[in-house]
Amino acid sequence: MFNRFEDCIVKPSEKNKLLIYSDGNFDYTAVLPEYFETNTLDYGQIIKIKEKGIVVRKEKRIIFGEPKKEDIETVNVECLNTILRNRLSRLVRKTQCHAKSKYKLRDAVELFKFHWNFMKSIRGKLSPGMKEEITHKIWTWGNFLHSKLTFVN
Repeated sequence: MFNRFEDCIVKPSEKNKLLIYSDGNFDYTAVLPEYFETNTLDYGQIIKIKEKGIVVRKEKRIIFGEPKKEDIETVNVECLNTILRNRLSRLVRKTQCHAKSKYKLRDAVELFKFHWNFMKSIRGKLSPGMKEEITHKIWTWGNFLHSKLTFVN
């Protein structure tokens, strides 16, 4: 996973640091230095403190660099994970509906990304693709199935 991640980003430097926020999984503190110099990272963790299964507070920690403590948050990625699990049964935990191959899982996620960014409107007006000026219309399945697509990867 990290090899592909590393290929998709601009190499961080001391002037252009990679900003990463994560939960309290301390594996990242061991893995990230294997791929990046720690002086090129701004990395913070948010740890949820629970009592009887209920989150009572969140503790923010700076691990590498100087990220702004008040900006350390994982709510956006947690929201995306929830959306993906709700829409793609292959990603639901403890399910019988699983991807039989990593290629089929990748294809399902790519199809979902296209639907989410080009077919789904935000408050009935614009799709994310329209907001980013990648397309001028909200796509339909007919548009998608009858168009000649080129692959960016």
